[in-house]
Amino acid sequence: MAGCSIAGGRNVIQPTEQSKLSLGSGPKPLFPLIRHISVRTTPMLLKTPLTANQVTFISMLLGLTAAGLFAQGDFKTQLAGSLVFFVSYLLDHCDGEIARAKKQSSKTGQMFDSFVDWVVHAAFFVGLGWGVARATGQDFWFWLGVSGGAGASINYFLGLYAVMKQNDAVEDGDPDNYDHPDTWKQALIFAFRELARADFWLLVIILTVFDCLWILLPAAAIGAHIYWILYLFAWNKNYRV
Repeated sequence: MAGCSIAGGRNVIQPTEQSKLSLGSGPKPLFPLIRHISVRTTPMLLKTPLTANQVTFISMLLGLTAAGLFAQGDFKTQLAGSLVFFVSYLLDHCDGEIARAKKQSSKTGQMFDSFVDWVVHAAFFVGLGWGVARATGQDFWFWLGVSGGAGASINYFLGLYAVMKQNDAVEDGDPDNYDHPDTWKQALIFAFRELARADFWLLVIILTVFDCLWILLPAAAIGAHIYWILYLFAWNKNYRV
């Protein structure tokens, strides 16, 4: 990710730098699936004057647009929302690749990217809850969405505090920097984290196609809070999430 400054002094990407953009050496991991798409999209974005921060901002606008579509509560707009949500996720992966290729990486950019992730996910659950409540006439769906958004918010602020406390921000979008859990608690945290991150878009699309996106509301209302509770346990064990 890039810093918030988008001054003209940024390094210009060279063809040799573009050619370095790949899934890495050795066997290529299957997951996250979005990575296989982003490494083919980023070279096209590198030909534009867009900075990493600008791509992140566009990703946020698309994520909020998707949340607004989910809030409409009918199948067609949810399907459109899921596709917009996918593009938002795609750009969220491309921004880190652009930052590294253009040498725009910074802690400020990483913090901005984390902020956008929080805003988009919180808006997604609240918007989805509102849409399902409108479709069913049952308000408790909206409050499930609020609970999911609240859980996402707690996770964000805990992560922000951890980064500030430990001064240990992780570069966004690096597929070779995943943690390897050793215990069942760490494995649960890892599973929750990955489900809510890289390939969450795919789950959204599949559930939308089968018209059962509502399943994510009780899952998030409970799971998001389990996550931050496990986060606190893991933090005491010095396991970074």
